[in-house]
Parts: sequence; structure tokens; C-alpha cells
Amino acid sequence: MTIDATRRQLALGMAALAAVPAFVGAQSGSARATVLKAGDQKGGLRALLEAADELKGLNYEIQWAEFPAAAPLAEALNAEAVDLGPIGDAPLIFALANGVRIKAFAVNRSDPYGTAVLVRPDSPLKTAADLKGRRIGTNRGSIGHFIALKALASAGLQPDADTFRFLPPPDAKLALTQGAIDAWATWEPYTAMAETAGQARVLVSGRGLSSGLSFLAATDSALAHKRAALQDFAQRVVRAQKWSYRHVPEFAASLARIIGIAPDAARLQFERRRQQWIAADAQVLADQQRTADFFLEAGLLKQRLDVRPTFDGGFVPA
Repeated sequence: MTIDATRRQLALGMAALAAVPAFVGAQSGSARATVLKAGDQKGGLRALLEAADELKGLNYEIQWAEFPAAAPLAEALNAEAVDLGPIGDAPLIFALANGVRIKAFAVNRSDPYGTAVLVRPDSPLKTAADLKGRRIGTNRGSIGHFIALKALASAGLQPDADTFRFLPPPDAKLALTQGAIDAWATWEPYTAMAETAGQARVLVSGRGLSSGLSFLAATDSALAHKRAALQDFAQRVVRAQKWSYRHVPEFAASLARIIGIAPDAARLQFERRRQQWIAADAQVLADQQRTADFFLEAGLLKQRLDVRPTFDGGFVPA
């Protein structure tokens, strides 16, 4: 993605932040009430909390800003335009390598099947080896970028100067359907949306290639000054996640309505992810370090990133 494209997406997210009214808790009538500026990707986090009725009884306000991908969300975190947001393992590494002052304070692991390389249903491509010499669309530094590189490496292939077209998800999807690219490396809910609409099929899934890790990341400033609100927010997300798996039909319908996708796509991407919030244990650190080292070996990081200082271990899911 170009710098101008990233800035345009950041501007859209900032416009959303200004346009969306705050959710006000029961004790937030005071002008001194804490305001938590929450970034979101494709509305998934907000939809989860709304569906599980976890946005009631707050003693702080939440202002939401929605972003189409992790790169503009990371830009907003860097500018302290938002306090926190969900971010995948690969984009977190790129953000930290670029000097963004954030830490992961909550950890999520899910089935990475939907982080995948997609092709058109009628594509002649059948395996990762068939990606040789092909054009792949994805976001630079995204989990899609990571899975494309891993898919190529699994087949003994190396990307060249013509391999990638760095595009945001809507543009990459259009490019795939129009034949401007041969494959699209993306993530949920985009994978499920394309599959259920008959626009794409999975060529290479993330299983065996991706750790399935994603995080809630917050700015250093928010962790220092809004820690209680962040802790409460994270616990609400954990409770909402547990609720969602006990109420799959209701949540899938609510998710489809809130984020504006087809109900069958909402349910597919939700059910197969099987998300769990976990502690930032030694296995999490090891998996994240392997991802960072892979990017270094691929020449996408200038120096090794030690992931240990990038975690705030104070949050443990109840």
C-alpha cells in the first residue's frame, strides 16, 4: 500500500471517529469521565460487544473508529488518535518495527484457516507451487502479506519485484474478480465473504503456516493513564466471546447486521475461527518471535525485533 493510500484510510478512520457518538456509561455524566478511543477493523469488535450486551454499565465512555485493515489502524495508534485496537501478529510486528509506541495487552488465538490465499473459482491454480510467476494482491505488512510469503516459501519459491500488488481489501477483491491479479492474500471476514458469494476459493489456507495469533494493542499513553478502562474493556471482550459461542445463531445474525455482510458469511467466518483469549505465555512469545524472525529473513525488517518488550503482561483473561 502506498503512503498516500494509508493516509487516505487513516483519514477515513478519523472521520468515523468524529462521526460516531460515544457510548456513555452509567457514571459518565461527569466531564472528567475517562474516554476510551477504540479502533476497530470491519466492525467486528464493536459488533461482538453489542451483540453480547457488554456495552452497558460502563463507568467510562467509548468512542469508536472503524478501519478497513491493520495498517491505517496502526497509523491511528501511532498518532494517538485511538487508544487501542485489534491487530494481527504480522501487522503488530511491522508497526513496532516502524517505531509505533504500542504494546499488546491481550492475546487471542484462533484457527488460521481463513487467513488465506484466494483465487477465482475457475482459476487453474491448484497448489502453492502454482503461484510461481503469479501476481498476488494484499496489504503490505498485513497477515495476508505474511501468509502469501509463507505459502510461497512452503513451495520453495521466493517473491520477485512483480509478485505483489499492494492493495486494500476492497481493491484487491475487485482486482481478483477482474483478472488484474491471479491471487488475493487476505483474512476474515473477507475470505468468508468471497467464498460464500462464489467469487473465490481457498488455494492455500493459513493452517500450518500461521500461528493464529492476534492482539488487543494499546498505546503506551493509554496503558499508563487509562489502564483500568483497558482492563475492563478486555474482560468484556472475553465475556462477549464466551457468550457468542453459546449463542451462535443470534450472534451470527447480529454480526451480519452490524458489520453489513451476508449472514452466511458472518456465520462461516465466526464458526471456523474458534477464537480463544489466552495469557501471553512462553508459547505466545515464541510464536510471535518466529513470525518476526521470518520477516527479517525475508528482508522486510531491517533489524531483529525482540518481541518480549512489546507485550504488557498485566492482563490475564478471567
